[in-house]
Amino acid sequence: MNDRENSGDAAARGIAASSGLSVKEVPPSSRFGRKADGGAKRHSFKLWLLISPFLILAVLFSYLPLFGWVYAFFDYEPPIPLAQSQFVGLQWFKMLVQNPAQLHTIGQVLINTFAMSGLNILTSFFPLIFAIALNEIRAKWFKNLIQTFTTLPNFISWVLVYAVAFAMFSSGGMVNELLQNLHLITSPIKFLDSDSQTWIKMLLWGLWKGLGWGSILYLAGISGIDQELYEAAQVDGANRFQQILHVTIPQLLPTYFVLLMLSISNFLNNGMDQYFVFQNAFNMQHIQVLDLYVYNVGMGNNSLSLATAISMLKSLVSVGLLVVVNWLSKRTRGESIV
Repeated sequence: MNDRENSGDAAARGIAASSGLSVKEVPPSSRFGRKADGGAKRHSFKLWLLISPFLILAVLFSYLPLFGWVYAFFDYEPPIPLAQSQFVGLQWFKMLVQNPAQLHTIGQVLINTFAMSGLNILTSFFPLIFAIALNEIRAKWFKNLIQTFTTLPNFISWVLVYAVAFAMFSSGGMVNELLQNLHLITSPIKFLDSDSQTWIKMLLWGLWKGLGWGSILYLAGISGIDQELYEAAQVDGANRFQQILHVTIPQLLPTYFVLLMLSISNFLNNGMDQYFVFQNAFNMQHIQVLDLYVYNVGMGNNSLSLATAISMLKSLVSVGLLVVVNWLSKRTRGESIV
């Protein structure tokens, strides 16, 4: 290493002498290396300081709560401290597979969870199609208006969504009143307090709330497509529909597949808010997904240890699904998602 530095210094002195410069004005090559290394280290340290608050938040809200899994191994009853609770080991996990009534309930809950997750995956291309259609609108003011109205429901809580649904679709709501005044029906239609088509109703409410928000990522992807591809397609005589079919959609498919695989890995997680506000005594059989069931067991039946055990198994299965989907992505697409 010293021989290389000496040879580099000698070459620098030779160049300086031929250029009429003083040798003192040319720093040694080793000094350049030290300055570059020091600058890179300072830049890396600044980047680490930049992301450190988010790392701390991730630890506090994503990893520190995992300590609560310990409640699954105790017979915990609030307000008794955990240290004074009886250690029961795997008792709650055995109850899930040994109790026939519990197995029947969990079976129906899993059917509801799989049905809702399956329907969400089957309709996952809707935001893609909506983004393409929205991008084809030529009037900018109309495009912004549609995007605003379709994105706004994402920022409304499910409590307010149910309030709107109740005002419109309850037995005394606006829709039933209108249909009765038009003499189209003689008795109110039970949109909310019935168990018919519960999965479809929840799917439609979810699409209404998340369609505009889900299309934002695809709109950003469309704006990043190289315009030369469209120009080349126009030269080849492609019309607008053919450009969408052969340029826009192929360019968006990688993003779509990544989001699809993340949805598959998140198969057991449907969320709780939507199903919690829409649940009632009439639709409980088909609306109770796994997240809502965990809440009802823990808070409704005051069995926090059993709810923790179910939630723990759900999280482990979700991690397993993520690993499998990541492996499939690497085998089929040559790229991993994590």
